[in-house]
Amino acid sequence: MLFLKKKAHQLKNSRPHFQILRLSYFVFIILLAGIIFSSLYIKKVISDIPSIDKLDEYVPSLTTHIYDINGEVIADYSVEKRAMLTLDRIPVELQNALIAMEDRDFFNHWGISPKGILRALLRDLMHTKVAQGGSTITQQLSKLIFLKPERTIARKIKEIALSLQIERNFSKQEILQMYFNQIYLGSGVYGVQSASRIYFGKDVSALTLGECALLIGIIPSPERFSPFNNPQAAEKRKRLVLKSMFDEKYITKEEMEKALSEPLPTSRSNLALGIAPYFSEYIRQQLEPKYGVDMFWKGGLKVYTTLDLNMQKSAEEIMEKYLARYDEENKQNISSESISSTTLQGAFAAMEVKTGAIKVMIGGRDFKKSQFNRATQARRQAGSTFKPFVWMASLMNGYTPATLIYDNPMAFYFDSKDWRLFEDATDQYMISKAVEPFAGNPDFKIWVPNNFDGKFLGTITLRKALEKSRNLASIYLVTKIGATTVAETAYRAGIKSKLEAVPSIGLGTSLVTPMEMLGAFSTFANSGVHVEPFAVIRVEDSNGKILEQYAPKENDVFSPQYSYLLINIMKGVVQRGTGKAASRLRRPIAGKTGTSQDSKDTWFIGMTPDISAVAWMGYDDFLTIPMKDWTGGGTVVPWWTDIMEQILKNEPVRDFTVPEGIVFVNTDQESGKIALPGCKEKVMEAFVSGTEPKEFCDIKH
Repeated sequence: MLFLKKKAHQLKNSRPHFQILRLSYFVFIILLAGIIFSSLYIKKVISDIPSIDKLDEYVPSLTTHIYDINGEVIADYSVEKRAMLTLDRIPVELQNALIAMEDRDFFNHWGISPKGILRALLRDLMHTKVAQGGSTITQQLSKLIFLKPERTIARKIKEIALSLQIERNFSKQEILQMYFNQIYLGSGVYGVQSASRIYFGKDVSALTLGECALLIGIIPSPERFSPFNNPQAAEKRKRLVLKSMFDEKYITKEEMEKALSEPLPTSRSNLALGIAPYFSEYIRQQLEPKYGVDMFWKGGLKVYTTLDLNMQKSAEEIMEKYLARYDEENKQNISSESISSTTLQGAFAAMEVKTGAIKVMIGGRDFKKSQFNRATQARRQAGSTFKPFVWMASLMNGYTPATLIYDNPMAFYFDSKDWRLFEDATDQYMISKAVEPFAGNPDFKIWVPNNFDGKFLGTITLRKALEKSRNLASIYLVTKIGATTVAETAYRAGIKSKLEAVPSIGLGTSLVTPMEMLGAFSTFANSGVHVEPFAVIRVEDSNGKILEQYAPKENDVFSPQYSYLLINIMKGVVQRGTGKAASRLRRPIAGKTGTSQDSKDTWFIGMTPDISAVAWMGYDDFLTIPMKDWTGGGTVVPWWTDIMEQILKNEPVRDFTVPEGIVFVNTDQESGKIALPGCKEKVMEAFVSGTEPKEFCDIKH
């Protein structure tokens, strides 16, 4: 009995131990289940993380840069504005600022910060989502490249696993380099190089300490801390970064105070806005089909062009000033609602005569409102600007600058096959009698051309006819040498648009673009050698490999002698004729004004031996331009001249080279013969040797 009581007492005393054992076993089971569950969960989470091996092959979307002739950036094209740099091109101050602010133990840890992770996990348990980071630079890089921008525990686990792999496979320097090229810094830009251009208008290598601190300061929330959106917050972040750098002994107190005094940027750099947008788009239209959309927008191409931004900026300002003034005057003078709601447009382009390199291109007044490039895409009537092609064809067919031609009335009829001249209708009365029987007949077309001033000068020299831009003299020449000959001459010079071989071809009734007119006129200035206008010097890939390089192509289309004769006549257009407003440049200039039918287009194309330039003005919807001077010399020539004054200010004053086989004779402009002391209009005229006049003037002036 005593034994049983003792046994019972022992059993009673052992129950707490048994309960403790049971509880420990239960906790063990729970912990084991938790470990197994966590392991399975982690395994599932990390099962689909990308292989770190691909980081070696990772090529982010890069920015294609368009450069001008001096290496200045004209425009950037990218899906994500980004530029790749090696670490040695990134300032040490920027590297130190990043480490001081974002990850002070960067060079000591193995990819993660246990304290930061613990803090983040505790926050996760309390809020179910990550409320605060604690990420190292390596962790930030892993999520920038590989992970979606979600804030969950699963992503945090992936981030840790990737960070450990990155640290195991890459050096600290390589990690920093990838980070600086990958980080988003607001305003649609990625990487410190593109950000530097946006915020400060300079390469990252030129950043000051204060600018480095500002860039690093905006990393946590680029839009909220942007100096453009919130300058007070940006300044506060900048101070915080500099204080951290000082605490970590990266900078001295004096350096910190100096950096604090640096002003914040107040607006996006012009490099970000894009300069010469019509030219940049012209480049894109050439290269995108050639290299493909992905390569052009994501491949980080470097495109070196012929454009001179200094010339471009001056030209844009001057053209806009004049056209805005004309626009205002036109709206005040004309009550038509269609005019008052339409903007007067313009185009301007300049190129090197010898090479064809395009130095300036303006395709309109506002690229945001209209991307239509009027310099390259607008097909308009050239008006009298087309006449030099008639004169060149005439010179090559036996005419000289002193040949007498006729500026008299004439009329044409269409016989269902071709336009034919009323041979006997040589004055207004005879023309009226000739066309009277056909008046009102819809099947019989009549064309009676006229001069812009309604007057007739009768017999005049070839030179004077071009200087005064006489329409009927031009038509007379076309009837003598043939419209087809004129068209072929224009094609040889560089015109590519289809030309109608009709008597009115000499009045510029066919549609052409300003750029092709500029290229064709430059042929005359280049001693008869045609060079295609070009814009791209070379294209390099993101590694500097040259993908293409411009190779000049020259084509001898006219003799130097005939080209010089025409240029010498066209110099008279500026010296005495319709382009006289350009003579204030005080240098040899050959040019031609032009106005199309009903004054819908006004033109001027002028050339020096080095630079040629075209200016056009008109309405996109082909409305008539109100103007007092119907030759165009008083509307386009003034702003063409102002622009060229800036373009040519550093160019030497040179005259056109006189080729061999040219002789000069002092010629009377009434008779076309050798001038005598009593002749009123005398010109030192150029002739191909053997074609100069042999007789002295016999007119009594």
